[in-house]
Amino acid sequence: MRFARFVHAGGVSFGVVEGDASGLTIAEIGSLPFEEVRFTGQRWALADVRLLAPIFSSKVVGVGRNYADHAAEFGNEVPKEPLIFIKPSTSVIGPNDAIRLPPQSQRVEEEGELAVVIGATGARRLDRAAAEKAIFGYTIGNDVTARDLQRSDPQWTRAKGFDSFCPIGPWIVTGLDVSDLEIRAEVGRNPEALETVQLGRTKDMVFDVPTLVSYVSHVMTLLPGDIILTGTPAGVSQITPGDTVSVSIQGIGELRNPVVSLD
Repeated sequence: MRFARFVHAGGVSFGVVEGDASGLTIAEIGSLPFEEVRFTGQRWALADVRLLAPIFSSKVVGVGRNYADHAAEFGNEVPKEPLIFIKPSTSVIGPNDAIRLPPQSQRVEEEGELAVVIGATGARRLDRAAAEKAIFGYTIGNDVTARDLQRSDPQWTRAKGFDSFCPIGPWIVTGLDVSDLEIRAEVGRNPEALETVQLGRTKDMVFDVPTLVSYVSHVMTLLPGDIILTGTPAGVSQITPGDTVSVSIQGIGELRNPVVSLD
């Protein structure tokens, strides 16, 4: 199933996206996605609503250097265990929301990533099998990074944590085999003719999804809606005001965001 959060004339709701590219609709549910699905009977054409980030998160956990080619493009070694960091919940935005470039940075880059959405309550110290059961579904993430600040600061909090630096969406897909999916990131001025800058496959992760979920759960308790970003392939590039950034993942869809200046 595909779960989304959206704005309609009556307010904000969760819903299930149904249909295909020729006619997508969204059926409202009267529950959180993790709960038993209860349809309200209300339905809209997807084109008539505005999608938001698909879930509330108490935290977003990023994973650095989880693709060997991305580690190599910056002259870094592959870590011996997952390299994790936190992005604040205030950095999360949804599809078509603007990535706002802060004046503190002269080089901001996109990082297209598979995002894991946790569904279990109080998930802690999980083994691999329990980690797989704790996963609710998957969405697309963009770990936007102020690269110059990442290099200058001893920690990555500022470089990764600006408002709007974590686009998520367009929806959460459940029951998806993510062992070998294509990840593509495109950037450009013309939304109809973007340039591919990143092209990778999830099979090339250094640490796979169950390993990451288990590892993080041995550091912090994971709650329903928490997100783990699983790392990015090589090819990250600078984004500037006027650009559009698209991240697409096979089996999930496409996440698009315009880029603007905060000045």
